[in-house]
Amino acid sequence: MSKTTSEVNYNRKRSREILFGSFLIIISFLLFISLSSYFFTWENDQSNINKILDRNIDSKNILKKIGAEISHIFIYEGFGASSLIFSLLLCITGLSLFFEFKKLSILNTWSWGLFYTILLSLILSQFKTVFQFLGGTVGYEISDFIIDYTGIIGFWSIILFFTLFSMVFHFKILPKKIAADFWNQEEKDIESDEDESNIIINESIISNTENLDDNDNEDYTKTEVDSNNYNEVKEKSDDVVMEISKNKEEETVEDVSANLVEKYGEFDPTLELSGFRSPSLEQLKDYGSGSIKIDEKELESNKNTIIETLRNYKIEIAKIKANIGPTVTLYEIVPAAGIRISKIKNLEDDIALSLSALGIRIIAPIPGKGTVGIEVPNNNPAIVSMKSVISSQKFQNAEMELPIAFGKTISNETFTVDLVKMPHLLMAGATGQGKSVGLNVILTSLLYKKHPSEVKFILVDPKKVELNIYSKIERHYLAKLPNSEESIITDNKKVIYTLNSLCIEMDNRYELLKNAMCRNIREYNQKYKSRKLNPDNGHRFLPYIVLVVDEFADLIMSAGKEVETPIARLAQLARAIGIHLIIATQRPSVNVITGIIKANFPARIAFRVTSKIDSRTILDVSGADQLIGRGDMLYTQGNELIRIQCAFVDTPEVEKISEFIGSQKGYPDAHLLPEFSGEENEIGEINIEDRDELFDEAAKVIVIAQQGSASLIQRKLKLGYNRAGRIIDQMEAAGIVGPFEGSKARQVLIPDLSTLEQFLRNDS
Repeated sequence: MSKTTSEVNYNRKRSREILFGSFLIIISFLLFISLSSYFFTWENDQSNINKILDRNIDSKNILKKIGAEISHIFIYEGFGASSLIFSLLLCITGLSLFFEFKKLSILNTWSWGLFYTILLSLILSQFKTVFQFLGGTVGYEISDFIIDYTGIIGFWSIILFFTLFSMVFHFKILPKKIAADFWNQEEKDIESDEDESNIIINESIISNTENLDDNDNEDYTKTEVDSNNYNEVKEKSDDVVMEISKNKEEETVEDVSANLVEKYGEFDPTLELSGFRSPSLEQLKDYGSGSIKIDEKELESNKNTIIETLRNYKIEIAKIKANIGPTVTLYEIVPAAGIRISKIKNLEDDIALSLSALGIRIIAPIPGKGTVGIEVPNNNPAIVSMKSVISSQKFQNAEMELPIAFGKTISNETFTVDLVKMPHLLMAGATGQGKSVGLNVILTSLLYKKHPSEVKFILVDPKKVELNIYSKIERHYLAKLPNSEESIITDNKKVIYTLNSLCIEMDNRYELLKNAMCRNIREYNQKYKSRKLNPDNGHRFLPYIVLVVDEFADLIMSAGKEVETPIARLAQLARAIGIHLIIATQRPSVNVITGIIKANFPARIAFRVTSKIDSRTILDVSGADQLIGRGDMLYTQGNELIRIQCAFVDTPEVEKISEFIGSQKGYPDAHLLPEFSGEENEIGEINIEDRDELFDEAAKVIVIAQQGSASLIQRKLKLGYNRAGRIIDQMEAAGIVGPFEGSKARQVLIPDLSTLEQFLRNDS
């Protein structure tokens, strides 16, 4: 039988390895001989160095001139006596190639070998009085440099540190292990002492029994015989040694995982991109100092105007306090006794008129306080830069899974929330009020805080220009469908596929959590890091997936239920397995933000809107219509409203961040979602024999109504949605209805029943 190509290649490779390995073994032997000979012949050969071409000059080295030259380079000009390690390294490398030691890491061996060569050279350089070349030129120069700057005590401290370093990381000699071995040895010594004492006691007992006087009374002859027989049997039984086998207990899952963690450490998902560096603050611009300038004249004027306006309506104030924010100042007032709160609430427009303000917002009362709040815009608002928010201690030290720094509150504190706790975010606002900047703030926060292995983004951008700047980080942070060319989704049909693919991913993740006996993704990943889950069983590290949808209204208008249904399903179920949704729209109407969506999006952000109705649609309360725009927003998570000045991050800043991340080593491709193929891909491959039993009846319903929709078939024939959808696809393949047109009903291509009957007869 002829050998395969792989076998031939393997044999050639092994031949080269054997030849090269044997060559290295010979070289290591010759190098060891020449270096060893140098210690005895260096005085005679010192004057003949660099005269290798002169044949009249003899050398005392065993390997003659070449040996003397090489030894001089390695020992005198190099690392001294520690150069002998090089011959050992060459020998180990040659043996590993010759005998094919696959477990031996040559690179690791040479790294530690060079480390010990330098360390030993430094130590031996301090004993140059014995041999001037003992540490070599390299060792002498380095040690002399260190001593000049740190002194002899500092030098030996450094040597001690690197010695301990090698003991811990190379030889795995840990203080805990040494202490455990010490205590175990003490216990063994105690046990041996106890055994010796027991032996001595037993011997004394036996000797005492042997020294008993023998009774030769003839009356007890029979008894003596019986006793002698008993003693003989007892002695024989004592001679038989019983062997006790102790069965080893089976290792539990905890024991196996603990052993794996002790041997390899916990699983680290970031090791695949270990050299990845997060963006620095240099990529962000600094818009001003970030501190708030207090205009005392403005504060005093506003205070007097508020008090005067309220007095005009016979409302007295007991106390007033001002909290200055970046764009808005909150005036907390304590009304006098007997004043109705509703009277103050109804004076929003009057106070705004008196202050000549763009719009004020009255909070009556402030939750948790016995005061009424009046928010008045500042005449000179400050810009909250993304740099000041990212660099804040509150964000940097945030112990959150997915931290997001939105901006600063009225009290000028950085507002940081966890996307995992939200768990989904609904964002709305009129055109040009800061939604796109808000999305960039969310994405930038996660880019600065999370490693590419920990979070993935799915970006949906119907406008095709807002999120396109993130295309450079495709191989690091983005996720997409298999065989998809672009990672930023702009086609509505691909959006439907992606959402359905996410539903498949959700089901797969829940299956993994069920098998792992975990309730959420955090517990699952912690178990996987602790090596309690076997990858051979399909388990893997699960990154968080964040779906960002811009201009949600456009998707609803074009696709309708096909988009709403998977989004509602994801919003209801996906929080436990680490899939979070962020939806933005400029039309917060009830036909876009439906009741199902609102019920599953407890966290909401409202930028400035045009009417109170839009504010109630998004927040369930008014107030968003009184915002001043330019990033001024209201945030709620089911309880109180928080007014925030959204941080500002410009497009060039985001481009710099994307270029910085994209220039680094990434994964081979974007994170791939489960494959999903739409039903329309199968149209045209449907045979007549595969048609549904109710195909003819459903066709009559469609022709009579002149409306090609699956929902109509559902109602008339009392079918499920999937079966009705298949019938519609079969009708399209047959030519009864037209192609899919988004939320619109399909066009019916047959005008009446008679034409349909003729068509069915010909088709059969």
